[in-house]
Amino acid sequence: MKNLIYIIPGIFFGIILTESEVISWFRIHKMFLFQEAHMYQIIGSAIAVGMVSVVILKILKTRSITREALNFQGKPDNKGIVYGGFIFGIGWAITGACPGPIFAQIGTGAYPALFTLIGAVAGAMLYASVRDKLPQ
Repeated sequence: MKNLIYIIPGIFFGIILTESEVISWFRIHKMFLFQEAHMYQIIGSAIAVGMVSVVILKILKTRSITREALNFQGKPDNKGIVYGGFIFGIGWAITGACPGPIFAQIGTGAYPALFTLIGAVAGAMLYASVRDKLPQ
């Protein structure tokens, strides 16, 4: 029952992803081929909402749930970000899903997305095991 606070927003998020067709492999494929702007518009609106949200959080001097001050400082650039972004993009293009939509795809009955989930978990575990050896 205490996990209900996470399940309800997750279901709502999945409905939004499904209805906006963000989980469609065809939409993602067309995005990477620059054939339509649908996904770019969704990504752009998400960036705009995120930017406005951060500004509001800064103005209100909001604290975290544990009452800690929020830290909005960026990380320094390094070549690992480029390599990681490239690998992430290849995975996204091949599978048609970044981490959020994987669960929505599974929820809509696109069960091959289970392989995407397994690959994402395996990739995260691999990263965790070699993180100290990577350029950061």
